[in-house]
Amino acid sequence: MNMDIDDIDIDRLRRDLIDYYMAAMFNVSPIAIVDLTEVEYASDEMIVRIALRNGFDLSEYTIKHFRY
Repeated sequence: MNMDIDDIDIDRLRRDLIDYYMAAMFNVSPIAIVDLTEVEYASDEMIVRIALRNGFDLSEYTIKHFRY
């Protein structure tokens, strides 16, 4: 993957990961709270790693840069 972290909407990705783990916590396993806590405090780089580890498509989080 050749994507600069500045091209990713980290805030939206973090929110989606939080939703993902909250659903897992209530539907599958309460132990997902550990992963949820990791996401809440993770650095931007770690958020990207966690997303990739969970099969998130980072192209859906790309920030569009407009040039004038």
